[in-house]
Amino acid sequence: MRILGPNGTIIGSSSGNVRRSVSSGFALPDATVAASESRPLVAAKPSTNIDSLLAMQGIEDDPTERRRRSVQRGKGALDVLDDLKIGLLTGKLDSATVLRLRDAAANLKQASGDPGLDQILSEIELRVEVELAKAGQF
Repeated sequence: MRILGPNGTIIGSSSGNVRRSVSSGFALPDATVAASESRPLVAAKPSTNIDSLLAMQGIEDDPTERRRRSVQRGKGALDVLDDLKIGLLTGKLDSATVLRLRDAAANLKQASGDPGLDQILSEIELRVEVELAKAGQF
C-alpha cells in the first residue's frame, strides 16, 4: 500500500492479521429444477368498474361521494342516450352505442341514498331499458 504524505512516499506495511474466510456454502440453484417447478403466470382480470372494486374491498363511502358518483352515472347514461338519438337520426347506429347503453343501464341500478336523485335515476334507467327493448337488445 502506498501512502503519499508531506515528506514524500511512505511505504505502509500490510497487516498480517487479516483473515480471509472462504465460504463454500453458496451455490446457484440447478436451472433444470427451477424450470420444472415454475408455474405459468396468470394475468389478473382487470376490473371495469371502480364501484365494484370498492365494494369488493368493503370500503364504506360517505353519502356525498355516493351521490356524486350517482350523478356521474346518470349524466353518462344521458350522454349515451344522446349518442343513440344522433345515431338513429343520421342512420348510423352502431352496436358499440347499444353496448354502452346496456352498461349504462347496469350502472344505474345502484342507489345513491338521496330519494329525489334515486327517482330521477330510475326514470333514466326506464328510458334506457325502453331504448334497449326497441333496439332488440334487452
